[in-house]
Amino acid sequence: MDYSTIFNPLFLSAKTVGVNLVLFLTIGVFLAFLLSKENFRFKWLLNTIVTLPLIFPPIAIGFFLLLLLGRDGIIGGIFYKFDISFIFSFSSLVIAGFIAGLPLMVKPLQSAIEQFPKNIVEASYLSGKSKLRTFLFIILPSIKKSLLACLLIACARALGEVGITLMLGGNIIGKTDTISLAIYNAVFDGDYNLALILSGILIVISLIFFIILNFLQTKQNHI
Repeated sequence: MDYSTIFNPLFLSAKTVGVNLVLFLTIGVFLAFLLSKENFRFKWLLNTIVTLPLIFPPIAIGFFLLLLLGRDGIIGGIFYKFDISFIFSFSSLVIAGFIAGLPLMVKPLQSAIEQFPKNIVEASYLSGKSKLRTFLFIILPSIKKSLLACLLIACARALGEVGITLMLGGNIIGKTDTISLAIYNAVFDGDYNLALILSGILIVISLIFFIILNFLQTKQNHI
């Protein structure tokens, strides 16, 4: 067996999830902060956009993103003039994973922020701290277990994404075939041994995520 058929998709998926992790910690946390604000003017619109991947078929989301980010798309056409492409490249894998995992990162974290004691927040404001400093140095450290749990779930979802990745990445062998798509390719080619090995790897990773989440939940219940 050619071990590159195992390690290449695994490495590509790990690299993709690594970038997604950074995006979840920055953009995802910021969006959760915005949505937790009661007086945020465009809360309904942002909430709709963030929640959409949960209720809309991934393959359809991938198609619409393909229209937007393609060389003839509204967004992609602008970047294409500067020789920047989001389609059929590593960028497409990152975008697909980020879109898929975003609601699982933002919505639970938003709920945790909203449930944070108001009196502590008001006391921070009275002491002279801004809303941003209060959020970064008081709220986030206090809900760090919820933050980590959201991050793990979002990354797990990004790792297992297929539909959006298939549309944006094109499933190019050796370039955009993540471990999930590699399983699809192996089954399509009749290589069930490879599909079984790759599926086993995903099961192990999923079990590790589950054990960590269970540990966080158990520890939180004991506090």
